[in-house]
Amino acid sequence: MLHRGRENTDGTGDGELTVPMAWLYAEYIADELLRSGDLMPPTSFEFRAGRDALALTVFLSDTDGELSGIRVVTQLETWLSLTAYDQPWQEWVQGRLRDLAGDGRDARDPDLELAGEAWRWLRETELLAPDLNAVPGGGAAAGEDEGPKVWTPAWQLGLPLGHLAIHLF
Repeated sequence: MLHRGRENTDGTGDGELTVPMAWLYAEYIADELLRSGDLMPPTSFEFRAGRDALALTVFLSDTDGELSGIRVVTQLETWLSLTAYDQPWQEWVQGRLRDLAGDGRDARDPDLELAGEAWRWLRETELLAPDLNAVPGGGAAAGEDEGPKVWTPAWQLGLPLGHLAIHLF
């Protein structure tokens, strides 16, 4: 994180570094969930998409500002329901980011900035993925690299990956 020059971790304004602890902790939780599931190599773009989608879910679902290690297990069901296939996750993320920005938070809140950057990357980045709707005859293609591919927004790949990682945890 860049030196802010205005405030420190408690907002007293003495020019020290502002540390985005809530975002970093949400990202850590997401990373651990994905690594424990061993679904993708940690160096892949798909892993990053899953980590960012899960981190956003963890960060934005923490309405009390109390991300604590002991509560992680109790939050798994909430995160599962938020990342489920039939849920409007994209709209929920946009609404929560808008709400947090409008709650009188400092416009330079480092946690909110990193969450916003993650959301921008997930929205604007497209990854090449198998086109499951175009597989001839409705059957599986012979190999992972065979069959039609389509460019897909990163969040659309990351969200189901994150959901599966939570299930496997």
